[in-house]
Amino acid sequence: MNKHTDKSIQIPELIMGVKNPAALSVCKDHADAVYFSLDRFSLRSRANDITPENLDSFVEQVHGYGLRANLAVNSVIYPDDIPSVNEVIEAASSAGVDAIIAWDPAVITRAVNSGLRVHISTQANVSNADTANFYKSIGASRVVLSRELSLEQIKDIRQYTDMELEVFVHGAMCQAISGRCYLSAYLLGKSGNCGECSQPCRWEWTLHADDGREVDLKGKYLLSARDLCMIEHVPELINAGVDAFKVEGRLRNPSYTATISRCYREALDNCRDGSYTLERARELKEQMALEYNRGFSTGFYFGVPGPEGLAYEHNMNVSPVKRHAVGVVTNYYSKQNAAAVRLLEQGLAVGDNIAIEGHTTYLEQEVTSLIVDGEAAKEAGRGQEVGLGVDEVVRENDRVYKVEHVEQR
Repeated sequence: MNKHTDKSIQIPELIMGVKNPAALSVCKDHADAVYFSLDRFSLRSRANDITPENLDSFVEQVHGYGLRANLAVNSVIYPDDIPSVNEVIEAASSAGVDAIIAWDPAVITRAVNSGLRVHISTQANVSNADTANFYKSIGASRVVLSRELSLEQIKDIRQYTDMELEVFVHGAMCQAISGRCYLSAYLLGKSGNCGECSQPCRWEWTLHADDGREVDLKGKYLLSARDLCMIEHVPELINAGVDAFKVEGRLRNPSYTATISRCYREALDNCRDGSYTLERARELKEQMALEYNRGFSTGFYFGVPGPEGLAYEHNMNVSPVKRHAVGVVTNYYSKQNAAAVRLLEQGLAVGDNIAIEGHTTYLEQEVTSLIVDGEAAKEAGRGQEVGLGVDEVVRENDRVYKVEHVEQR
């Protein structure tokens, strides 16, 4: 059950991935819960803004918005990690975390013994009802199902277990089963199972025949999967009996988090009140396509994906909206509603659309005023420090990005 529905209607809760308070703030009106990680033991090691030291305040903020807080502790756990795992579970219990997302029994048993709810991570590759019931027998309350399941298989699992079922509905897909990839570790010594994936599946590759000739496959990104997008199939997922929709994307920018959460919230609410239409779902999909994505597919929900599930012709982001790093905020002047910005990567001009992002900051605005050497200016170049009029409070070390709409060819 979620905060956006009444008790007579079983609409799945919407769970968004967030990396910091800024991402949390932009989805607070749309999500029912968020999942996040600390600076250790997750599959997103770069999502390290939240630590045991600030976990209490972060969870308090989540609860203050009326959301639930689910902490991912789902990396491989080695013997030397156990003392730190104990500290993380103790901190989670003290902070009032609502659930631990885990698959390693070392984490599961410690969370259960601490009285915490446990959601079994998709890393466990739960693909049948017997496995779901096994995890229930050791204290778990929910399983995040394998992303390789079809809709019909999920319906079958629902018939034979009363465990809560959570499924991914949107975001990046991995080439490996349930994300348990070894390619990054093999090629670069950076283990995806310890949160350090370098995404070699997104690289440009070539295929060669036995005689050495290159095979032309009309593209070079031969291992790059399209992003999952199920906005056009929300009613089918609800009818399958799932309890929660999960959106991948903890490391994506807050604009992505805001748009995706808003669109799925609307789709779920429309299903609740009977106003959901495929036409509107397609309009929402077009809005989501303006955020970072690798092209969309329905993953494994309607069968094993073929070439249509791969983004072999594109390099990473296919959205027409591009973000380019510009510089960093060095100071904020509240009386002047202005920020000092060092232009590290490129220049700015009046009329540019920008985003300013930090640990607790996110805003989008147009550049309306620039000051260079004490004088009003129409533009400023790379390497300069400028005064920038801002619409909201920003903070030292916030990053500034130029946002441009690029015509697709």
